[in-house]
Amino acid sequence: MSALTATKAPPVKEEATSTVQGKAFDLKLFGRVFAFTRPYRGIFNMTVVLTVVLSVVGVVRPVLLGWMVDVAATDSATLSEPDPNASWTARTIAWLAGWVELNVGPGTMALLVSLAVAVAALLIVETVVQYFQAYWTSWLGQVVSFDLRRNLYAKILGFRARYFDRTPIGTLVTRMVSDIETIDDIFSQGLLTIMGDILKLVVVVVVMFVYNWKLALLSMIPIPLLLWSTNIFKNSIQHSFQDVRTQVSRLNAFVQEHIQGMSIVQLFGREQQEFKKFQAINRAHRKAHIRSVLAYSIFFPVVEILSAISLSLLVWWGVKDVLAGVVTLGDVFAYILFINMLFRPIRQLADRFNILQMGMVGSERVFKILDTQAHMEDTGTKTTEELRGEIRFKDVWFAYADDNHVLKEIDLEAKAGQMIALVGATGSGKSSLINILSRTYEFQRGEVLLDGADIRSYSIQALRRSISVVLQDVFLFSDTVHNNITLGDPNISRHDVVEAAKAVGAHDFIMRLPQGYDMSVQERGGMLSLGQRQLIAFIRAAVHKPRILILDEATSSVDSGSEQLIQQATERITKGRTSIVIAHRLSTIQYADRILVLDKGRIVEQGDHQELLALNGAYRKLYELQFR
Repeated sequence: MSALTATKAPPVKEEATSTVQGKAFDLKLFGRVFAFTRPYRGIFNMTVVLTVVLSVVGVVRPVLLGWMVDVAATDSATLSEPDPNASWTARTIAWLAGWVELNVGPGTMALLVSLAVAVAALLIVETVVQYFQAYWTSWLGQVVSFDLRRNLYAKILGFRARYFDRTPIGTLVTRMVSDIETIDDIFSQGLLTIMGDILKLVVVVVVMFVYNWKLALLSMIPIPLLLWSTNIFKNSIQHSFQDVRTQVSRLNAFVQEHIQGMSIVQLFGREQQEFKKFQAINRAHRKAHIRSVLAYSIFFPVVEILSAISLSLLVWWGVKDVLAGVVTLGDVFAYILFINMLFRPIRQLADRFNILQMGMVGSERVFKILDTQAHMEDTGTKTTEELRGEIRFKDVWFAYADDNHVLKEIDLEAKAGQMIALVGATGSGKSSLINILSRTYEFQRGEVLLDGADIRSYSIQALRRSISVVLQDVFLFSDTVHNNITLGDPNISRHDVVEAAKAVGAHDFIMRLPQGYDMSVQERGGMLSLGQRQLIAFIRAAVHKPRILILDEATSSVDSGSEQLIQQATERITKGRTSIVIAHRLSTIQYADRILVLDKGRIVEQGDHQELLALNGAYRKLYELQFR
């Protein structure tokens, strides 16, 4: 189809913004997200391996640094021949001293240098592993987001018009952009990072207890209080985030709609009133964010205080044991590093769970759209290559919602190549009739036949390629004139576009534009006048060479000069095609083969112009009102 069909459905109340009460980790939901990693399973598995390596390598470094402190504080004789009752650390250092003496050289300095080289090597390994782990987790998040966004957009492209009547565009933009970005965070900062932090915690705790269980117990006295605080923070931030996502969606929907309708706001002097509405939504958005900031501002100082308490207990008890010869100075130094390694992941875990929560809520919102069944049923297999353009409506009834029918008992017939005109008051059902013909909406009762075959027997894509629509409100994309005419179809050449423009009578005005066919018309065609946009729509319709042409009030919003050009374009473009013309200006349809007068969803009169005037009925009243 050359243009989107008009949607004049009755206004439908916007759906309330979803407030998903997601879990911190929903296994079923994550399984659906995880399925998108299947094409990249090798990278995912390698990332998991690197996460495990990082968790182990990071714990070895404090042990080696503690040994270096002990080596520096111990004389050579004690180093080579420790007390039989010495600690595990002292015996291990003595064994290392013997190994270094055999392979490197004697002396404390040789052992210190060997340990320093080992620490440096571990740092290099850790840096390299961390680089690839961080790169691949972020890469996974991006490719999964790319695939999800592609699937979501493909899904939205197939939705019937009724879905867009009920769903704010800003909400869909939020799902497409912001919510999918939170799914990216599941991989780059969420699940794999949480796995790494938990594994690192387990390894640190195990090493601490193996190293010195007394110091380990002493260091972990504040941990229960920390875990309790973390749980409170996690629950608080979870509710805050849900509120934030709701307010972001509301803000996007409001801003999208009101910027698009800014001309109406300004023309009717509603700036102050609309600003107050925006202020209320913006204030709710700010409050939601401040609640999350408040949770962070309380939690992080609590973690720092508990970490300081743990260090204080360690130093107090450790120094006493060092003086008593129970533990070494290196043990205390290592445990100071262990405590930092212990508290930092716990503090970050709360934030990681928040990120995971954001991803879960975002995933649920995205999959809710992916699971929505709002497509027009497309079981047709017939093509339209040999379509003649004969149209027949038999006792057709149609309602946008429930049983509130806007079309009732519609019977009409159009032979191939005929022009059928539809007239009537606003809301009489004219645009609804063409919505049915292009299958933008589905009728409830009756039959619609195309060349004698049920319209549903044609594939929707084939059907819409054979129907071109020129709307009253022409939609142009922020692109060149050429691309707005071809809609990106590579089969339509520049020569085809120019020939269609000449046939319509619009070539001259396009050539007067600064860059001609390559000029960008800006958003919604803002660089062109209404009449120029309408002519672009006529070229768009002509270049796709449809068998059926629909003109929906194409001259109702233009000046007299533009109307004359458009009327000439109409005469040229309708030749040899079945045409359905909806018009408020009766002067544009006097030469139609048949005119149908609709009133309250029913055809009340039909015939040619002279026949309808002779009836002295509804059509004559409309005619006299316009030409009086």
